Amino acid sequence: MKDFYKAVKISDHVYWVGAIDWNIRDFHGYRTRRGTTYNAYLILADKITLIDTVKAPFKEEMLSRIASVIDPMKIEYIVSNHSEMDHSGCLPECIEMIKPEKVFASVVGSKTLKDLFQIHQDISSVKDGDRLSLGNMNLAFMETRMLHWPDSMFSYLAEEQILFSQDAFGMHLAASDRFADQIDQSILEYEAATYYANIILPYSPLVLKLIDKVAKSGLELKVIAPDHGPVWRKNVKWIIELYARWAAQKPTLKAVVVYATMWHSTEVMARAISEGLAAGGLNVKLMCMDEWHRSDVIYELLDAGALIIGSSTLNNQMLPQMADVLTYIRGLRPANLVGQAFGSFGWSGEAVGKINEVLQGINIELVGEAISVKLVPNADILGKCYALGTLIAERLHDGIGAL
Repeated sequence: MKDFYKAVKISDHVYWVGAIDWNIRDFHGYRTRRGTTYNAYLILADKITLIDTVKAPFKEEMLSRIASVIDPMKIEYIVSNHSEMDHSGCLPECIEMIKPEKVFASVVGSKTLKDLFQIHQDISSVKDGDRLSLGNMNLAFMETRMLHWPDSMFSYLAEEQILFSQDAFGMHLAASDRFADQIDQSILEYEAATYYANIILPYSPLVLKLIDKVAKSGLELKVIAPDHGPVWRKNVKWIIELYARWAAQKPTLKAVVVYATMWHSTEVMARAISEGLAAGGLNVKLMCMDEWHRSDVIYELLDAGALIIGSSTLNNQMLPQMADVLTYIRGLRPANLVGQAFGSFGWSGEAVGKINEVLQGINIELVGEAISVKLVPNADILGKCYALGTLIAERLHDGIGAL
């Protein structure tokens, strides 16, 4: 083990002992431009406890950080809050090496870990509301199913008011600073929002229920310790309020126009629509999929009210880069949007209809009529594009005013 990796003290009895992945740039199709961390936490209770582990290639870094505080062989309990392999990848090896007295996971987590790794040691299942004595301290467990896996749960260290929140309240951000209050707030908000949009968004109704559940539980939260990104201490309330706002998905006066184009006809239409949207008082984000990444689009949609999609037709289909981003959007299911489709074609023109099928499938309210043009849009078509933009703006104003 390398002795230059050090643990970071989180509280009187808790240390961060995770790993920093400076180089990862893609996480299941989500572009992680600033890398990430895999957070694990060591509780120095009478029963020394490790909360989560790290991605398999980073095992030695985690063990070295633990060794800077205690001999890893003294760990008696391991708690797995989330069985996804960026948090459990080295768990089997750690169990084999450390031979802890017990390993704990949720009911679903226990089965998932065995299915993933064929772990021979018995894994003790804990349920929502269960408590675990660590001798001089106690952990309480709260199931958070589908936030964002079926096995997910929170662990709460009552004596130090620390919530170990697995992937919730996290972000993909590699940094030498361990605490959120040490990092520029604009970076925090961007990365937290990007993370929410790309991972948590489809579970927003569950987020609202969970926030309400935590509030009603009376838990005092001094620290939130997620499995990715920095630890929250001075700004715990701030990140919870952001989650509540994002989960509500209330539309704003913002339109996102996303397009893919072959010979720029669709691009010219996109610009005309954008001008109409702006003339109608909307903040407009125009995104060509030759230049933007799918994870950027869903980030922009997190606080939008309208989504307008355009593509040229290629081989009776929409362009591949548009099919890519629409597949991604469909899976993340943004809510409460209005929109429409547009595009150009050479001889068949199926792209616009296929786009509208996707928009309708995710319950986007279609405003006006789709616009499809053969070859090159003339002044009349561009006028219709502009008018579509103003019509969508008007509908969005009316809808927000009615809320």
